[in-house]
Amino acid sequence: MDIDRISACTYPLREQPWEYALQVLADCGVYRADLWGRDPHFPEDARAEAVAGIQVGAERIGVAIANLGTYPGAAFISDDAAERDAELERMFATIDAASRLGCRSIRVMPGRGEDPAIIERIAPLMAQSADHAAEAGVLLGMENHRGSIAGNPEHAVELCEAVGSPWFGVLYEPCNLLHAGVDYREAFNEFAEWIVHVHVKDGRRTADGFERTHLGQGEVDPAWVVAALEGIGYDGDYALEYEIPDIEPVETGLRKWVEVFRAIEVDEW
Repeated sequence: MDIDRISACTYPLREQPWEYALQVLADCGVYRADLWGRDPHFPEDARAEAVAGIQVGAERIGVAIANLGTYPGAAFISDDAAERDAELERMFATIDAASRLGCRSIRVMPGRGEDPAIIERIAPLMAQSADHAAEAGVLLGMENHRGSIAGNPEHAVELCEAVGSPWFGVLYEPCNLLHAGVDYREAFNEFAEWIVHVHVKDGRRTADGFERTHLGQGEVDPAWVVAALEGIGYDGDYALEYEIPDIEPVETGLRKWVEVFRAIEVDEW
């Protein structure tokens, strides 16, 4: 795997300043970041001058900001028109900040909750967001996650079709799907045409529940994930989401994940 296609999430370093997080990535041989979309890594107000500081700092450290792990879109389900308008404004500001930082994509929230009835309400607002994203050249991806309609592949596809834009789609996260009891391979087949970004981690189901593992030691097959994505022409990043600091600190463990992922031979597939 080409190192230029590998990024890493700063979320596991969320208690540290963004400068420290980016430096850890660089020290581990990762030069693209999936920046967590909340303080202290990204300002709550995407219009803040702090964004300019991130741009300068990222260039100095040598780690590009590839994706913003932000949260706009949750309030699209509000009954209050003013709240929905404010959320759309926040969405636009986040997209603009991502464009300023040179990001390929941002994470968005498809409302709140798992009830597919919200699709009718949020789809028009997501369509407006996608139009703005198209002008800015920034993709919008909703992450497969429990507690969200995106955690159900059928509902995720329904929203994608309702929005009807190539600038809006799915942030494919196999381990989240596995954790939720969803077959990540079957889910891929359902929404493959809508995938705009990817998170990679690993875990396994046990008698006591679900546990995170080092990459390659759980039930997610990273080689299958890469082969499937490359097979549909996916040309974006693979963001390593290291969420096991209780097993090994990010500062040393992430480097091992990079080595595992780089060893995947895409050309064999």
